[in-house]
Amino acid sequence: MLQTPSEILQELAGRIKARRVALGWPQLEAAKRAGVAYRTWRRLETEGQASLEDMVKAAVALRCEAALGALFPLPAASSLDALLAQQVARVPTPRVRAPRSRSARPPSP
Repeated sequence: MLQTPSEILQELAGRIKARRVALGWPQLEAAKRAGVAYRTWRRLETEGQASLEDMVKAAVALRCEAALGALFPLPAASSLDALLAQQVARVPTPRVRAPRSRSARPPSP
């Protein structure tokens, strides 16, 4: 069954509260651990309303950040070429340092 955005927000709010209670934290403690205002935390638990940044902070404080990676999975590849392109795109390119300029070096003794 499909849910409306407001239903999803209410469900998330309930899960956030349940997780906090299971950890034995009062709202003020959870807000401090997340680095958000107490009022923001209350609104997060009651209405499910917060910025994306505050939601991520709450997930980290509640030790649920690993689940955030599953929120927006890549679409399934439609062909082998598309699958290979996705795999190449995921490989990070190594960083290369720029060479030092000679004028920045102190004079040799």
